[in-house]
Amino acid sequence: MRKIREVLRLKYERKLSHREISASVGISKGSVSSYLKRAHDVGLSWEQAQALGDAQVEHLLFKALGRNEPPGRAPIDFNWVHQELHKTGVTLQLLWVEYREQVDRDPRGWVAYQYSQFCDLYRSFRKTVDLSMRQVHRAGDKMFIDYSGKKPAIVDRDTGEVLEVELFVAVLGASSYTYAEATRSQKLGDFIGSCVRTLEHFGGVPQIAVPDQLRSAVKGPDRYDPELNPSYAEFAAHYGMAVVPARPRKPKDKAKVENAVLVAQRWILACLRNRVFYSLDELNVAIAELLERLNERPFQKLEGCRRSAFERIDRPALRPLPPTRYELSHWKKARVNIDYCVEYDARIYSVPHALVGQKVDIRATTTTLEVLYNARRIVSHRRCYGPKGTATILEEHRPKSHRQYGDWPPSRVIDWAQSVGPSVGQVVEHILHSRPHPEAGYRSCMALIRDAKRYGPGRLDDACRRALSIGSPTRKSVQMILKRGLDRVHDEPSDTPRMIHHENVRGGDYYDRKENL
Repeated sequence: MRKIREVLRLKYERKLSHREISASVGISKGSVSSYLKRAHDVGLSWEQAQALGDAQVEHLLFKALGRNEPPGRAPIDFNWVHQELHKTGVTLQLLWVEYREQVDRDPRGWVAYQYSQFCDLYRSFRKTVDLSMRQVHRAGDKMFIDYSGKKPAIVDRDTGEVLEVELFVAVLGASSYTYAEATRSQKLGDFIGSCVRTLEHFGGVPQIAVPDQLRSAVKGPDRYDPELNPSYAEFAAHYGMAVVPARPRKPKDKAKVENAVLVAQRWILACLRNRVFYSLDELNVAIAELLERLNERPFQKLEGCRRSAFERIDRPALRPLPPTRYELSHWKKARVNIDYCVEYDARIYSVPHALVGQKVDIRATTTTLEVLYNARRIVSHRRCYGPKGTATILEEHRPKSHRQYGDWPPSRVIDWAQSVGPSVGQVVEHILHSRPHPEAGYRSCMALIRDAKRYGPGRLDDACRRALSIGSPTRKSVQMILKRGLDRVHDEPSDTPRMIHHENVRGGDYYDRKENL
């Protein structure tokens, strides 16, 4: 910027000579004379110059003289450039070529920017568009969760196979206190297990958990209203946390853990690059040691470290852990059968008989099984791990008539089956007697009897007769016989040899002949 205003001030206010002005401002005497002459030619006094800025004075003195000036630059529509770059295959160079062609067709004689300046101007514009909001993290407010893209590995001791595993990372917003561990996968059980151990490591519960929209956390991904996985929502409710998943493809929503993942990769994974681990537990022991060092490392621009900040800021604000640890549960939808039972993991559990035909939700943990109707728990059973088909039936769930052997005792089911066919009755009787409790076989028996509507009573009875003859009187065997049409095949007596008559087949007499040589 030329120092025109300062030259005018020294000349007209301080009354200095050209030599003194030159020494004071740091320009030649010729430049001082030129500035003063230009001001005189356009009639610019010091009083007028005082009200103008340096750029305005320079523009007035130099542009008004009519000297040769470079032609105007064609303006760039940066909004158009920014929008076009979002389209597949569009580059800045392509847009610059289109911009040049448009300028060449313009009759105003503008000059286009060259490619390098075009790119520089667009980058400056983009900084005004892609603004980042500085997030203010309150003490004990948010816990950010993510997995590392770079994965650690363990080696199978028997086969030597290298198995990649996941690195789970969680960080508190205010103090940046970090937790990390290795897990087999990102599946629901591993993910919730890592979250539980994270809270236990922190020794408290934050207000909000901010995970990515992975399937283990979000059942139905959505930018504005994601649907949480029922098990993860139950985990959050158990600890009294709210879950606010980050938006898809918006890493700045969880920038704190993105940085924590980068730090974990540099100060944990990089430190373990030359070590070999033969089990997940062995790997996690090494990770825990490096994690302590990471949380003890001093901040570069702040006082203290992650641990000291955690003890001072986040720990006092965390809510206490609940008295019991969260136990992972699995959910399933089911319909109550005619035998007022539901099935889970091939075992049978009873519900109140009034719910026959209704849709219910089943929540199962390692120890209990709960049945919910309209989001209200109806019954809770101890989880059964007996042989498949084992039934857990409470007496109070039966209707009064069934408790007194009324409408649906086993004998009535057998009589109904015999009305379809005698062999059907025998198979149904065998199914009921083979179960620990007759009600456990009601489903198979009812389904077998209903097959008469599809295949007809005659074919069903023939199929049951064949199943009895082969020693497999079960519904699956009967179904397979019907599907393959084996009920229509009549076996020949086994003691009657089947003779094949053909002119090229020699009989036994041929080999009894004695040749006279």
